[in-house]
Formats: sequence, C-alpha cells, structure tokens
Amino acid sequence: MSLQYLWNLFSTSPSQILNGLALFFALAGSWLLLATRLREQRAGARLAAEAELDADASLLDERTQRINQFFYVFGSATLAGALMLSWVSTVF
Repeated sequence: MSLQYLWNLFSTSPSQILNGLALFFALAGSWLLLATRLREQRAGARLAAEAELDADASLLDERTQRINQFFYVFGSATLAGALMLSWVSTVF
C-alpha cells in the first residue's frame, strides 16, 4: 500500500478510521480489565490455599493492590477514551 492510497482512504471516510481506532482501544481496555480481574482472583485463591483459609490470608499485599488499582483505572480510562473517540467520529 502506498502512502497516497492510505491518505485517500482516510480522506474519504475518516469516521470509519476513527471508529476502528475506538474499537481497538475498547478491546484493549476491556482485555486489561478482564486480565486484572483474573489476576486478582488467582492471587486471592493462591493466598487462601497457602494459609488454608486463614482470615488474614484473603488480603493482598499493598503493592499488589496498588498495581491492580492502577490497571483498573487505566483500563477504565481506555474504555472512556474509546467512547469519546467514537462520539467524535459521529461529527465527521
């Protein structure tokens, strides 16, 4: 593909290009949220198995909680960005 063809494709349908980019961001954000949730569940199950259902074993350490919180915020921001990009594409 030449650069001229790509530019022509963008100039004829910019809304489709923006919607495709929004779809990519939405898929990436949703995958990040799901992967973080699975990671959190596995860590909790591992800690519970190690401590044999001790009351304090279900609590994750502070560093893991901060990492999970960052991934939740970043995934949510990515989904919000995808929504905004999709809304912007309706203007074109």
